[in-house]
Amino acid sequence: MSRHPGPPAAGASSVGAAGAPEAVGYAQLWSADPAAWAAAGAAWRGLTGPVGRRVAALDTRVAGLRPAWSGAAGDAARERLTGLRTELTDVLPALIEVDQVLAEFAARLRGAKARLATAVALAEQGRLLVDRSGRVRADPTVPRPAERVGPGVAQVAAAVRAALELAGAADREASARLAELTAAAGAGWVSVPPGRRPPADAGPAEVGRWWAGLTPAERRWLVAHEPTLVGRLDGVPVTARDQANRLLLGARRAALLARERGLLSRAHPDPLAVAALARVAAALRGLDALTERLAAPGPPRAYLLGLDPAGDGRAIVALGNPDRAGAVLTYVPGMTADLADAPGELGRAARVLDRCAALAPAEETAAVLWLDYDAPDFLHEAAWGGQARDAGPALHRFQEGLRASHEGPPARHTVLGHSYGSVVVGTTARDQGLSADALVFVGSPGVGVAHAAELRMPAGQVWASTAPDDVIRLARPPDELARRAVLGATPLGPAASLLQLGEHELWFGHDPSDPGFGGRRFPSGRYGHTGYWDPGNPALDGMARIVLGR
Repeated sequence: MSRHPGPPAAGASSVGAAGAPEAVGYAQLWSADPAAWAAAGAAWRGLTGPVGRRVAALDTRVAGLRPAWSGAAGDAARERLTGLRTELTDVLPALIEVDQVLAEFAARLRGAKARLATAVALAEQGRLLVDRSGRVRADPTVPRPAERVGPGVAQVAAAVRAALELAGAADREASARLAELTAAAGAGWVSVPPGRRPPADAGPAEVGRWWAGLTPAERRWLVAHEPTLVGRLDGVPVTARDQANRLLLGARRAALLARERGLLSRAHPDPLAVAALARVAAALRGLDALTERLAAPGPPRAYLLGLDPAGDGRAIVALGNPDRAGAVLTYVPGMTADLADAPGELGRAARVLDRCAALAPAEETAAVLWLDYDAPDFLHEAAWGGQARDAGPALHRFQEGLRASHEGPPARHTVLGHSYGSVVVGTTARDQGLSADALVFVGSPGVGVAHAAELRMPAGQVWASTAPDDVIRLARPPDELARRAVLGATPLGPAASLLQLGEHELWFGHDPSDPGFGGRRFPSGRYGHTGYWDPGNPALDGMARIVLGR
């Protein structure tokens, strides 16, 4: 017996006098390996490759039969091959679903183990003993003060019990979901008639009600046979959108390759074609890197909520399941962000999530990269707010969709914008409204309003940080730049241009990191315009604490 239980012995006694949980449960949780469960899910998901190749082979066979084999026998052969193709196609989302179930089980198991570790730390603090069966009692070798200091036996035992209850609930849920999927796969999916689709203008709440009114077999049929519809609908659960968009990955990459081949086939490419070819090549590299991250077993598991290779490319990727997390971050990147940049931008979201896990290891959090708008490519584009206004309706719908599809008690939602992304977030909050509990602006050139109250957020939940050496501080409003040009031509010379009338005014409005804006500030070190996510920057800790509501 020791204060630190170590790997418990199987078959230890069941319940102690202090009400400790069953030893078998304690032993299972202490020795459980969440990474192994996540890896098992990834292995199931890995089968989508071979199955997809078999589907493609059947397509080739059916196409080859058409000109060479006619009559009743040929029709029967084609019908049989088509049936086999349908059966294989239906398997694909089920393989992804198994991965989702096991990855989410692993995440909850990881949280339960963190709680158990906290309980052991409490025992150490109270100088209590936890034996290998999970029983908690006082250490007879430690003199007891007249008035006990620190956590008592009952408190520590309750903490151990809470960790086991969380693990038990996760185990029961995962088992039930896998059993339901197994039964459904045996019975087959059920097609949905064309008339049973949400209206084109349906909001996320209406979409959510439509999805809830379908049977599980109908939902799985839609994922397998209409992934383009399911993958883009805000209000549909994250798991279904992830399944649908993963099924479309091959087609998205094929579209980029076809565009690349078309540009390469030009006999005399002009400079615009050469530039377009470079963008397509960069987008392909970004897509391949994103696909590699989607294939990783985690943690956290990545969920593909949107992908569009058109133009500069767009992507929406979640780390962790936002529908289950208690705290969710939506990160909107700024100028030049596109599909080629998506892996790097996702890395920024991941660093905030990592810091959240360090601060609150027992809490389930998720972070979303929202790159579903046409970000400015050049400074002259970024000087105007048109692209931010155009992005507003999509960001508004996305946040409404996260609320509509969330399971359990409402999550704390934080939307963070960097650089021009802060203009997108601020403009959306001002014009459309944002379903969020907090807004965060870093490296902002202004957010389209003069005061935090115009963003329609709860009091005290608008935050900002600007590094002392961030060049964004030079993004002065155009009228001030004109004044400086005029003053610089007077007998006072260049010194007159230092008279900064309205020194806290930036290109898109009042500096949100100025106290006069009415928001709250958190510090940043001297890390320039892109260093807010650097490990040594206090801004990273600040962002994580805001996401957690601390």
